[in-house]
Amino acid sequence: MSEGWTYQDPDTLISELRHGRMVLLLLDNSGGTETGIVAMAAELCEAQHITFMARQARGLVCLGLTRSRCDFLNLPMMVEGKNDSAPFTLSIEAAEGIETGISAADRARTVRVAVAPETVAADLVQPGHIFPIAAADGGLLTRADRAEATTDLARLAGLFPAAVFTDVLDDQGNMAEGAALSIFAERHQLPVGRLSDLVNYRLANERTVERVRSGVVSTPHGGLHLHAYRDLHSGGLHLALTHGELDAAKPTRVRVHVTSILRDLVGTTLEDRVSWRFEHSLAEIAACERGALVLIDRPESAEDVLAGIDRLLGRPPAETPGQTSGYASIGLGAQILNDLGVGKIELLGAPLKYNALAGFGLEVVDFIAASD
Repeated sequence: MSEGWTYQDPDTLISELRHGRMVLLLLDNSGGTETGIVAMAAELCEAQHITFMARQARGLVCLGLTRSRCDFLNLPMMVEGKNDSAPFTLSIEAAEGIETGISAADRARTVRVAVAPETVAADLVQPGHIFPIAAADGGLLTRADRAEATTDLARLAGLFPAAVFTDVLDDQGNMAEGAALSIFAERHQLPVGRLSDLVNYRLANERTVERVRSGVVSTPHGGLHLHAYRDLHSGGLHLALTHGELDAAKPTRVRVHVTSILRDLVGTTLEDRVSWRFEHSLAEIAACERGALVLIDRPESAEDVLAGIDRLLGRPPAETPGQTSGYASIGLGAQILNDLGVGKIELLGAPLKYNALAGFGLEVVDFIAASD
């Protein structure tokens, strides 16, 4: 953003949504860049809001819904088995009260029908001109992305936890960044907030994991501290192994590892991809001065494993229910690292851009690639 720009605090953004106004939310990431989305509460959406998003922001108009709402409305995922993509459901249209469906008035009606208390699945048809995205249970504290941020804002505003949003594009049709976002916000007098500030706001008031066990255990690499964390939404158990005295002001070598039967137990990898295996990660963490290995539990169905086998064999994977990827699980891992006292991170992994890490009090200072 431009120098001297003032970001609004989450309370201001919440108030804006509560009064039916749009906000510009910046998705700040560990790479130091920011993209932006225009968002507002779904139940207060009118035709002029859709028009603004389509003509001025120019991105795809999406509807963030909780996973339970998607299930209630019988909205299947648009693309199954795509772990790293946004979890779009099939597009929707209101079953009654619209004409072509594509007009701003028709799309606003579809949005309001989708979130109305009396709505049932039969009140929507598919496909349509509104594109729902399922937010992860736990919102931003589980997955730091668009649907989670906007549904969290609506919920915190005391409204139905659903929001309409779209990405802001520049004149060339690319994701707007920096000065382009600043000019856009100033031109349209939109209050501006940051994803990381919203994460920090939620962390100050709630968490979706809690530490339930801690102690020293023996490993092939010596004694390590084991910490068990209960996922308050799924009931699952995530683990963390730490070595040394963790200090937020000093770099800690970190691996956030999502379980995979084929990779972790069988040791298989794709030919064109080098990744950190569990045993290599554990050895690296145990050998450094300060280290933390977070093991995110991800239950795999038989179909998930078969899809992995198909990828290894070079076959098109069969459609399977989408799972939470390592990127998508960053909120879970970040909460655990924050609780452990980690601040600066030397991350074992590829140099990806992770949204809103600053909101968890974390900063990636280096990436360490896996060796062959």
